[in-house]
Amino acid sequence: MNTAELLERALKFDFLSQEEGVYLYHNAATAELAFVANELRKKQVPSGKVTWQIDRNVNTTNVCIANCKFCNFFRRPGHEDSYITDIETYKVKIEETFRLGGDQLLLQGGHHPDLGLDFYADLFRKLKELYPDLKLHALGPPEIAHIAKLGKISHTEVLRALKEAGMDSLPGAGAEILNDRVRRLISKGKCGGKEWLDVMRAAHQLDITTSATMMFGHVETIEERFEHLVWIREVQQEKPADANGFLAFIPWPFQDDGTLLKRLRGITNDVSGDEYIRMLALSRIMLPNIKNIQASWLTVGKNVAQLCLHAGANDFGSIMIEENVVSAAGAPHRFTAKGIQEAIREAGFEPQLRGQKYNYRDLPEHLEEQVINY
Repeated sequence: MNTAELLERALKFDFLSQEEGVYLYHNAATAELAFVANELRKKQVPSGKVTWQIDRNVNTTNVCIANCKFCNFFRRPGHEDSYITDIETYKVKIEETFRLGGDQLLLQGGHHPDLGLDFYADLFRKLKELYPDLKLHALGPPEIAHIAKLGKISHTEVLRALKEAGMDSLPGAGAEILNDRVRRLISKGKCGGKEWLDVMRAAHQLDITTSATMMFGHVETIEERFEHLVWIREVQQEKPADANGFLAFIPWPFQDDGTLLKRLRGITNDVSGDEYIRMLALSRIMLPNIKNIQASWLTVGKNVAQLCLHAGANDFGSIMIEENVVSAAGAPHRFTAKGIQEAIREAGFEPQLRGQKYNYRDLPEHLEEQVINY
């Protein structure tokens, strides 16, 4: 293999193999990867705008039986701190989100042993009845698989019912690394990698817009990272021509603070800024059929995320009015609406507020003062 030839192929939007991606990871300079990824970004998203979002991560419940070894958020059934969010709490949080310029809930929770399809469908209907303009970016493939298992029904039946009840899009949560060797070590209670991909296939057939993620820097090999990227790309290639499929891909490094992986196995987050930039650039290179690549400022911070905008990223994600899961594992970074726009401008781009489906939104009046004072 030859680095120059592989990068030349990448510039033509060729699908590089797992082995070719691994070769570039080990042999290409960061500057080379960033240049090629940036050129691809300019062809796919030529506006010069970097998108960002205002939303709120609200957890339906913190009860979970998946027992992921990187999660500090969950509580076992019956724990004194366990909860199921009630409708009055949703109302307070949604109305506050609207006041702060947001239009969406990222609605996720755990694998609660007693909450099945009827619970989630009723919840989505109730929220949509109360707030017809609210966007629900809800659950994730492991939760869909869990609901299907509880009800002894198919992924498609679950997804169709949730879409009819008001689910607007499906996040790429719970992907971690899709190889089952890794999943047995860090998230044994979740669905396997193949089932995660099958849930996404079913969602795309129903024209449910989705995203995809990769949490790396723990027990996976470099080969398993690129296997993950190839599998994501293959599912995107299978989607119906008129469906969005995976509208975005978000790679982010494992956050280790207080996790079982760190306490029991000594696994720590040693992903450097340079490594993150390389993986983000390679995500753009390996996924030429996914238009939007998001830099995870929450986990890598402002400066590294800004560099990613010159290495293939075109999206800065959300200011996240509320986020509990990743923060519980030590992600310390925060942005206001003013701060995220300033960071994008400092990097040489024009900030553009968006919705979940990358539709442009106008900035709400008095947005800055409201979000800064939150």
